[in-house]
Amino acid sequence: MVVNGVVVRPQSLDNIVRSSGTVLASESVDLVAESAGRIEKISFIEGRHVKKDDVLVRINDDDLQAQLKKTALQIQLASDQEDRQRQLYEKNAISKEQHDISLNVVNTLRADRDNLLASIRKRVVRAPFDGIIGLRSVSEGGYVSQTTRIASVQKINPLKVDFAVPEKYAGQVSVGDPVRFTSDEPKLQFTGKVYAIEPKIDPTMGTLQLRAMCENRGEKVFPGAFVHIEMQLKQISDALLVPTQAIIPVLKGQTLFVQKNGVVVSVPVKTGIRTASSVQITQGLSPGDTVMTTGIMQLRPGMSVQVKVQ
Repeated sequence: MVVNGVVVRPQSLDNIVRSSGTVLASESVDLVAESAGRIEKISFIEGRHVKKDDVLVRINDDDLQAQLKKTALQIQLASDQEDRQRQLYEKNAISKEQHDISLNVVNTLRADRDNLLASIRKRVVRAPFDGIIGLRSVSEGGYVSQTTRIASVQKINPLKVDFAVPEKYAGQVSVGDPVRFTSDEPKLQFTGKVYAIEPKIDPTMGTLQLRAMCENRGEKVFPGAFVHIEMQLKQISDALLVPTQAIIPVLKGQTLFVQKNGVVVSVPVKTGIRTASSVQITQGLSPGDTVMTTGIMQLRPGMSVQVKVQ
């Protein structure tokens, strides 16, 4: 019987892992007020860029401002009293205890003032980082509590991409590895680098979770999008490759038909990386072996065969 075949020779193989991933904002937060109250002013425009510490929302703080003025007057009065008490104490006209009492009053009032200032700051909602603010869920004059969602802020340049690779590649990936991403809508290609790896294997999926960071200067890709991923691992310089059609699935694995001394021999093999047209053989073949690629269904071990090498 005459069939086609190939002589197996070591060759270089790009070890490329393909997967799919989800785009995440590099920073994302839902804005809420630290203190409940009525919204006095909204200072942002939906969908626009904001800078860190920009004032976005002001909540009415008239009551706190009034308490602050009252406390300031009390501090002034108590400070004057403490000053007089200190002068008397220095002249031994009063006891140290009397002076300490007046000093404690001043310090207590100052602590009250600091507490009021902190409460006033909680009535102002600021941007936590540079980003884009989304659609608002509140209006001026409305009442917000500490659980009311005001809007979201997303930082989408750079972006994070979460994806997973099979467990067998766990020892071959590391922080800093380059990754290429392709999005369907819009059709864009961009590159990034792995910056974090989950330190465990997902026992359900048998995969390792990775996170990459990539630039998004045009801000055309948004969080939540799905992307296709190609990650090139270390190149294999002496891979043994056979055409995909030469692989024969059997009950306990996979085999190849190899010509030895003019007859067909069935050789059990273990496979590695698959490409569009070839499969890496990691065990069972040696360089120089002749593998048959046609007539697979008619061949049987022990048959005489003539191989046309391609």
